[in-house]
Amino acid sequence: MNKQTKPQLSVYYRAGCHLCEQLIAELSQLQQALQETIDFDFELIDIDQDAALRKRYDVDVPVVALNDEVLCYHFFDADTVRQALNHG
Repeated sequence: MNKQTKPQLSVYYRAGCHLCEQLIAELSQLQQALQETIDFDFELIDIDQDAALRKRYDVDVPVVALNDEVLCYHFFDADTVRQALNHG
C-alpha cells in the first residue's frame, strides 16, 4: 500500500495576534471539512522565534504558505487554499 504524503501548509503567526488566532481557527475548520477528500496538515511557526522570519513577515502575519508559496496573508482565503491543495 503506497501512502501518499499529505500536503503540509505553513502558518506564520505571532502570539497574541487576533488575526492569527482567527485564521488558525478557520484553517482548522477547513481541515475538518476536507478530511475525507483532501487530507492535509499544517504547522504553526511563531515568527518572533526567528529574526529572519520576523523581518520577512513582521507586518504581514498571519501568512499561510504551501511549499514556500504564500497563499494568503492577514485574512484566510479558503478558496485559494483549497485550490492550492487540490493542485499541490
